[in-house]
Amino acid sequence: MTTKKRYERPIIKRLESNMPNKFGSRTEFQPVTQLEDIAVKELIDAYGSPLFVISEKKIRKNFRAAKQAFETRYPKVQFAWSYKTNYLNAVCNVFHQEGSWAEVVSGFEYDKALRNGVDGSKIIFNGPDKSEADLKKAITNNSLIHIDHLDELYALQEIAKSTKQRPKVAIRVNMDTGVYPMWDRFGFNFENGQAWDALNKIMFTGTLELVGLHTHIGTFMLSPNAYAVAASKLAVLAQKVQQKYGHEIRYIDLGGGFASRNTLKGSYLPGIDTNPAIDDYAEAITSALINSEYRPKTPPMLILETGRALIDDAAWLLGTVIANKRLSDGKRTTIVDFGVNILFTSFWYDHRVSPAQPFTSYTEDTVMYGPLCMNIDVIRENISLPLLHKGDHLVVHTVGAYNMTQWMQFITLRPKVVMISPEGKISVIRNNEKLENLLDLEQVPPHLANFEL
Repeated sequence: MTTKKRYERPIIKRLESNMPNKFGSRTEFQPVTQLEDIAVKELIDAYGSPLFVISEKKIRKNFRAAKQAFETRYPKVQFAWSYKTNYLNAVCNVFHQEGSWAEVVSGFEYDKALRNGVDGSKIIFNGPDKSEADLKKAITNNSLIHIDHLDELYALQEIAKSTKQRPKVAIRVNMDTGVYPMWDRFGFNFENGQAWDALNKIMFTGTLELVGLHTHIGTFMLSPNAYAVAASKLAVLAQKVQQKYGHEIRYIDLGGGFASRNTLKGSYLPGIDTNPAIDDYAEAITSALINSEYRPKTPPMLILETGRALIDDAAWLLGTVIANKRLSDGKRTTIVDFGVNILFTSFWYDHRVSPAQPFTSYTEDTVMYGPLCMNIDVIRENISLPLLHKGDHLVVHTVGAYNMTQWMQFITLRPKVVMISPEGKISVIRNNEKLENLLDLEQVPPHLANFEL
């Protein structure tokens, strides 16, 4: 028995006078009908559209590959999961089960890590906004506090004097790594002596216990050599502290910022072909530390706060076509049921988008819009797609980082997030929002409770 072929209507296509795309005039697609051997349609039918899907198996695979890349090159390595990248509890706990500490940048994230069961001594507290209550809590829990500015340093010294406790601290160092614009907003500058001045203040007072040095040189860094420069400069500071005070720095924290395989907007080639692999970062960082002049009795621990590179490709966003239309210039547009409110990284990346069902061979350059009543709601400004129909499903790839922490409740409510276990079990790890969730936070003054129209 033969299956009836899908009808494809005749098309008259206007010839374009400009050049074809860089891959030629035809782009081949393959439908993505399954994720982890589970049909996309089944997922949407069961949990709704749009829907975030996270692969536990892929997270563990990414983490173990990164751990191996560094541990085969350096004797003491510790990862700390960056909560701001994706702080859904189920996601964090996968990393914690793999041995990752927690890296947080707010009191909210700090409390989340504690509630997840992370021992206080395994929490790294970064960020410029730590309240006095936050600092006292971190000190009580023996956490590692990374000082961002002098006001914080002085506040810690006062707390230490009044509580008779000795906080474990590091300083955050910003520096010129040859990548511009330079991130110099956070921490103390290496080149102008701010960092060395802060270290001297800590060592001279003796109220704080200096245990580490930290830097976070940028985000989506495409230059492994920039990390080599950063590691070398932190090693210089560690060596100076050892020489002047006979004090050994226990750890050097290179932060995060490793690129995932996403494609940045404006890139000529896809990120999967050009962005550095985790081994490239590992080789640059560990070689710089090993070749540095810093020689303590035991090698300092290397801490990495890698987020995006470990989870971006472990998640997908499933959605559905709402409608197709033509712009005034004749450009085809497709409107889908997910917008920049839940896919914030659309502002940064040209996400790969795949149809989730068979399609006809004709493709056309298309603008992909979300459902929001805002002109900025553009998922892809230009993407070659086959002709999709109302009700067809789509898969957006590599969405695991930042979308589930920077998403907004704007115009529409946020959707469910599910996780697929290595055994293929599906669990809802965050439920979709309902109107009641928002109304519970609102209060209407009595004089505004009633009206007539």
